[in-house]
Amino acid sequence: MTDKVLLEVNGPVAVITNNNPDKRNAFDDDMDARLFDILTELKGRPEVRAIIWRGEGKAWSSGRDVTVIGNNVTPLSHHELMSRGHRGILQVFELDAPIIVAFHGWAIGGSFQRALLCDIRIAAEGSRFMLPEVGHGVIPDTGGMGRLYEICGSGVASDLVLTGRAMSAEEAYGHGIVSRIVAPEALDETAWEIANKIAASPQVTVKMARRVLRHLSEPGVRSSMEDELIYQTFINKSSDFAEFRAAGAEGREPHYTGS
Repeated sequence: MTDKVLLEVNGPVAVITNNNPDKRNAFDDDMDARLFDILTELKGRPEVRAIIWRGEGKAWSSGRDVTVIGNNVTPLSHHELMSRGHRGILQVFELDAPIIVAFHGWAIGGSFQRALLCDIRIAAEGSRFMLPEVGHGVIPDTGGMGRLYEICGSGVASDLVLTGRAMSAEEAYGHGIVSRIVAPEALDETAWEIANKIAASPQVTVKMARRVLRHLSEPGVRSSMEDELIYQTFINKSSDFAEFRAAGAEGREPHYTGS
């Protein structure tokens, strides 16, 4: 069991910590598996009333550990790997306890998308957000597009997804991606204040309020993830993606045909 994702339970509050600071909390397969196991465990712990998701080091998470991309020895197909990842992270919708994400530094790619599926997001000053997948020849495939569309609308979601540009904490706050910006030294304290406030509220009331919110947003996210599963699999087998990889390996300009 990896120690690069940690779980600590302190009374009614659980804390998930990304603990791979040497790689700015970039996720590898072992970290994915541990995160999903933690979510499974928390589903069976009714005493947990609120969850904080934070990171050690200089970044909340820089996304996927690029050193493991393409080195997967699993017999699962790309489609099956995506399906496994979707099942794992969609457990956030099955938890009774809300998740408060406390961003600092960078939140990139699939890690950022996972955070978007959670209940509340706060950010330290200087935090930045990015979905760089299109620049790597693929699409975001962890529900982030559906959630961004819901929060920000088509224009902002399209800008972030199609250009892969970085978004500052201030801009994220303006669009509602995060609900608070705090000084870096106040980030953990603020997350705990929110968690303790929720944990002190009547449990059934919190559950019913979250159920209403989930009914409003969850169908769209699940629908977008179903599309992502199909389209990412298509991209992986496409001529354009093969050309993208070949041109990169050969150091030349790609010639795309749209197929």
